[in-house]
Amino acid sequence: MTSKLSRRCAQWLGAVTATVAAAAGAPAAAQAAPAPGSALVVLGDSFAANGLRWETDAKECLRGPASWPTQLSQLMGVAGSSDFVDRSCSGAAIQTEKGYSLVQEAIDADKAGAFGPRTKLVALQFGLNDTWGANTATLWTSLVPCVFNVADGCGLEAAAQGRITDYRGVTGADYAQRIREVVEYLRYYAPQAKIVLVGYPELFPAGQQFACLDVLGVGQYVQPKGAGVVEYLDRVDAAQRVAAAQLGIEFFDARAVTTGHGLCTAQPWLNGALDPRADLVGIPFHPSAHGDSVLAGALYERYGK
Repeated sequence: MTSKLSRRCAQWLGAVTATVAAAAGAPAAAQAAPAPGSALVVLGDSFAANGLRWETDAKECLRGPASWPTQLSQLMGVAGSSDFVDRSCSGAAIQTEKGYSLVQEAIDADKAGAFGPRTKLVALQFGLNDTWGANTATLWTSLVPCVFNVADGCGLEAAAQGRITDYRGVTGADYAQRIREVVEYLRYYAPQAKIVLVGYPELFPAGQQFACLDVLGVGQYVQPKGAGVVEYLDRVDAAQRVAAAQLGIEFFDARAVTTGHGLCTAQPWLNGALDPRADLVGIPFHPSAHGDSVLAGALYERYGK
């Protein structure tokens, strides 16, 4: 069955195609010049935007001043110019009826003239905020009933109980299908661009059985039955890798770059709760400014020069 995202993408692509076709039949003087495109374009969720927000369905698009897209734009020498378009939004998902979706961000970027022959790099970072499988839970709505549920924990059974995103439904094929039409659009309208699916940094080592969060820099909240949330993170990572391969785009392994610096490590590059070793008032579970600088530097070395 065609998804709502697919239908919206199809409508969007159809509208753009019709506009191009109409322009082709118009007198040369009446035709608008095609957008040259921006060197760096970023679409993503809060792991890209890193802007603090409390309402998941809020319409504002918040971005932090030290996010990896901002730091990458500085390294590439395009910060503050039309050569940098960042439409990442905290709370965004590939598919969502609330907040921002991949399609909405791509449309906004297109309106800003982001895609064209001069576009060098388009980076996408999505997946953790989506719903998958048989239930409607998201990672955000899973925190209280699962991650911070002292009595029941957040084990593998939590997905069947609807207390965490159904990791069993996360597949590379589904992920690829959800982003396919936007990728095809980018490939057509930004033909010289490297399209990169950016993975998520390491929150917990793969397969770990517990979840934890640093608190105040002096202690930890530990969920001993945390295999459910770790499994979800692992499956999203695997799905991204498969989807990138299926679509013929790049996958950037953020886990490899941040290994050993997740939550509850000696040198965390992600924020705990008021943990001075990272960002004291940063978004919990999200990269610190230093973590984002590491990611931006690695992306620059591989794609930005």
